[in-house]
Amino acid sequence: MSYHEAFELIRDEHIAEANSQAQLFRHKKTGAEVLSLVNDDENKVFGITFKTPPTDSTGIAHILEHSVLCGSRKYPVKKPFVELIKGSLNTFLNAMTFPDKTAYPVASQNLKDFYNLVDVYLDAVFFPLLTEETFLQEGWHYELEDVDAPLVYKGVVFNEMKGVFSSPDAVMRDLSQRSLYPDVTYGKSSGGDPKAIPELTFEQFKNFHQTYYHPSNTRAFFSGDDDAGERLAILDAYFSQFERAPVDAEVKLQPRFNAPRQIEATYAGTKDDAKARDGMVSVNWMIDPAADRTEALSHGMLSYLLAGNSAAPLRKALNESGLGEGMTGGGIGGGLRQPMASFGMKGIDPADAGKVEALILKTLEEIADTGFAPEQLEAAANTFEFSLRENNTGSYPRGMMYMFNALGTWLHEGDPIAPLAFEEALSALKAKAGQGFFAKEIRRLFLDNMHRTTVSLQADPDQGAREAAKEASILADVRKGFDAKALEDTKAETERLKALQEEVDDPALLAQIPTLTLADLPRQTRTVPIDIGTLADTRLFYHDLPTLGIVYLDMGFDLHVLDKELLPYLPLFGRALLQTGTSKEDFVSLTQRIGRSTGGVAQHRGLSSRQGDAGSAAWFFLSGKAVPDKIDEMLAIMGDVLLDARLDNRERFKQMALEEKAGFEARMIPAGNSIVDTRLKSSLTEASWISEQMGGVSYLMFLRELVARIESDWDSVESALKRMRDTLFNRGRMVVNVTADSALWGRAKGEIEGFLGTLPDAKHEFADWSVDFAPKSEGLIIPVQVNYVGKGANLKALGFELTGASSVALKFLNTTYMWDKIRVQGGAYGGSARFDLTSGNFSFLSYRDPNLLKTLDAYDGAAKALHAAIGANDLTRSIIGVIGDVDGYEFPDAKGYSSMWRQLTGTTDDLRQQRRDEILSTSAADFKAMAEAVDAVRQHGHVVVLGGEAAISKANETRAGLLDVTKVM
Repeated sequence: MSYHEAFELIRDEHIAEANSQAQLFRHKKTGAEVLSLVNDDENKVFGITFKTPPTDSTGIAHILEHSVLCGSRKYPVKKPFVELIKGSLNTFLNAMTFPDKTAYPVASQNLKDFYNLVDVYLDAVFFPLLTEETFLQEGWHYELEDVDAPLVYKGVVFNEMKGVFSSPDAVMRDLSQRSLYPDVTYGKSSGGDPKAIPELTFEQFKNFHQTYYHPSNTRAFFSGDDDAGERLAILDAYFSQFERAPVDAEVKLQPRFNAPRQIEATYAGTKDDAKARDGMVSVNWMIDPAADRTEALSHGMLSYLLAGNSAAPLRKALNESGLGEGMTGGGIGGGLRQPMASFGMKGIDPADAGKVEALILKTLEEIADTGFAPEQLEAAANTFEFSLRENNTGSYPRGMMYMFNALGTWLHEGDPIAPLAFEEALSALKAKAGQGFFAKEIRRLFLDNMHRTTVSLQADPDQGAREAAKEASILADVRKGFDAKALEDTKAETERLKALQEEVDDPALLAQIPTLTLADLPRQTRTVPIDIGTLADTRLFYHDLPTLGIVYLDMGFDLHVLDKELLPYLPLFGRALLQTGTSKEDFVSLTQRIGRSTGGVAQHRGLSSRQGDAGSAAWFFLSGKAVPDKIDEMLAIMGDVLLDARLDNRERFKQMALEEKAGFEARMIPAGNSIVDTRLKSSLTEASWISEQMGGVSYLMFLRELVARIESDWDSVESALKRMRDTLFNRGRMVVNVTADSALWGRAKGEIEGFLGTLPDAKHEFADWSVDFAPKSEGLIIPVQVNYVGKGANLKALGFELTGASSVALKFLNTTYMWDKIRVQGGAYGGSARFDLTSGNFSFLSYRDPNLLKTLDAYDGAAKALHAAIGANDLTRSIIGVIGDVDGYEFPDAKGYSSMWRQLTGTTDDLRQQRRDEILSTSAADFKAMAEAVDAVRQHGHVVVLGGEAAISKANETRAGLLDVTKVM
């Protein structure tokens, strides 16, 4: 095999675990390094990564990551990144800032599309335009709408990070990391601290790119079934335009502490006299870099042993202590040159921080003295090994996992290929595990390690207002320093930036961005093999797919048999099945049994509207995966879980309820747009109403009431749980879904049939789920500096029957109008419109948004954007983008599950083909139809806002009675 003459081959070896030929190259002229994995993965991956160690907390690397994708030498338009989102078949397209690196990965199953993505990204990182206007837009700027108005900060990253630091969990993660590395780059906030971001200048920003975005500081990566030689030719075309340059990007080692340190801080939160537990504490250690692959694997296994599930001894000790509501941290994390480990609790009384720290150290000491039980070690080893061999990354391209694994060592001049292999290291680790190895590691890594910090956080109800006042004071002082001319200049600059943001790119320049044509798109919908029948009088779906020797089994139970007042219990009921034990074994033994014998047993829910009626597909699933000789044990476990779980285990159930509540409260800010979307649609359709009962604000209110009721009226709670089990787990309303190749199915079929025969055979009638839907506009108050703004309606109820072509119009709306109005001009981190063809639900949403009423006005102007004439190029790109969404990559287990779910929702392959045909034949008329529907949302939609009290109150003052207000946190 010949290689491109511009590169020298450093390593060439086969990695069986990745089914890849791994080749490491160095570019002769610049010293750029390239790791090329040749394999049969059609989901091709490319990534280019630079060492970008920040020296301050201005967010310089993060702002640059946003900005390089805003136009380049070859593609001089405002948003080539968005054009790719609009018109690509990509399976991944994004960029990521880490504490010490910035990565730009892409993935696609289509070769032509893949090369297009690679070219746009290479031109973006090496030859970005980096105009001052881009810096102002993506980073920060002063905005002054009138010379008499107050000065304000605007900027996408500025507002993104305001949202990030509104989350107590994010504040804790940031403080914990910074506390361990005060003298090196990890002691800075790489994403940017909103207090520091306005210190960044355009000159510093430009210099950072010139310093670090150079081939001599590059780690490039390829994985997939594309041509290895073509990869190098593409890279050389860019690398060869540079000369070798010295780049000092080394991440220095943090000197070790002589003694542990204590840090106390506050976060902006509300103070509830009835809830003293508003504190968090995290005990953190800096760990030496792993000496080899065996030690790196041991870090992951030790973390799993200590805290990887509810039965792990450290997690169990914390959960049962009564000191808090849920664990934080989970062990040793990768990604840093000197890794960090964290264990802690949230929902504690701040006065108990010392007790939590003492409990963590005491528990680690006890485990170090006694070691882990053989059953724990066996379960952890099997779970860990199964995961490594299955190598199932879900919707995440497998090649990206290889890339980030390699970067862990490669970034710091280590071996990038070693992390891809695990057989030898795993064998060595398994040999060590029975010799007290992990007990010794606990002592070495934690107990004898004085480089430790304990970070304690508590809510400060005045902090949000104090920080807002401080920012206003700084801006007021800046404004006072402006003379009349400076004020006019700032106002003119604000207007100029807005005008530039509203400018439309030259169609000729947009046409230069490479794209596929409609002829490149497959016309036929991808189908999954499915046999539909019965097994032991139970409805059966079977999918003959290659699964690497693993049988995937889903057992589904129709939720319609449950009375509607029982539905909010379901998330905790599902957890209780697996986490309370049975009459024969406690939950620790059950968890270890699952770990020893299977690749995992899990519970989850499926909720969707159905095709052709107003009802819903609402199912509870218990799923498992195992190799053939463990099928019988997996089925025995699933039977015990379904029929014999200890639903009377009050203390364990209370722990889970507290964890669930704390986890939901922690998600409120990071997932604010999803919370709004769920609430918005809950008054529109049955499936959406159920989603709110099990995962929305209503569910949070239920959890708070439930925690109190477990103490005051446990009998009613236990009775509800047992009624759910007796009603739900019957063959009469059940489906079974199996994904495996035919040989595996032949071995497993009889065992599954025998198991089904042991289940009760009742066929309960469906319960009455009728709900009086009454949409209303709401303001949900939480302690946050940004907003999540939603507006929506059900288009079917408004008389619209849309088609697959509507998705194309929506893709165009999201990648043009919504991007420009909500993100670019509005300064929010994101904005989108969502539409579900099955239910008819439509919603506008914003994410980490500094605005509220302006955003609603932007939503109301969306129909006009769809009424405007659309160019042929935009139409084609939008069609391609939607086909890319439809044809997303799935592993075999996901294909089998998706196929089953389509059966349960009535989504036939004929209907899927009809939708595809509608997408491919989209015309301007379809955009007009969507515009009329969107205008109906303007007229008849209702609003839900999750945001700060000041913003919601101001909106209600401006538009009297706009929102019914509820304080959520």
